[in-house]
Amino acid sequence: MRFDGTTIEDVLLITPKKFGDSRGFFIEAFRADLFESEVGPFVFVQDNRSYSAEVGTIRGLHFQAHPRAQGKLVSCSSGAILDVAVDIRTGSQTYGKFVAVELSAENALQLWLPPGFAHGFCTLTANTVVSYKVTDYYSAEHDRGLLWNDPAVGIEWPVTADKAILSEKDQRQPTLAELPSSFIYAANNEIGKRSRGQ
Repeated sequence: MRFDGTTIEDVLLITPKKFGDSRGFFIEAFRADLFESEVGPFVFVQDNRSYSAEVGTIRGLHFQAHPRAQGKLVSCSSGAILDVAVDIRTGSQTYGKFVAVELSAENALQLWLPPGFAHGFCTLTANTVVSYKVTDYYSAEHDRGLLWNDPAVGIEWPVTADKAILSEKDQRQPTLAELPSSFIYAANNEIGKRSRGQ
């Protein structure tokens, strides 16, 4: 299992080992000891799964505010998605910037985003299943969002606004300029820096 940094501090792309033969393949998708060694002492308490029937379905951008903030470990178990994490940590040098990666059942990649990021994805295939582990339970009271196509963020989604399939809720999320500060960047945070020489 390999842990690689991205263009934003603490957001990691994880490549699990894949063992294959004529029957198919086996993947060790998660190991708590390796995750703690490479990322930090995060504990996952809930596993979520979403199914999207159509190409161009966008879910997000979502996050939970303190004290129920969530870190997320995202994978795609069927189909493919463009997965996006937006830095909403006030004071961060990458505030408002984003990481976008393709996750698929074929590549088996996973994206880790700690608390302080808004998360969303767009389906690239029909009948897509996205799975993710979170570090706190869902709380409707703390559920927040960021507008998926805010030009100030500038995500290059693989679908145009008139073709995107969204919930009514996600069409009405606030822009980055309208978003109250929910997270403060801690420059001396050592979580996620221990094994990559940062």
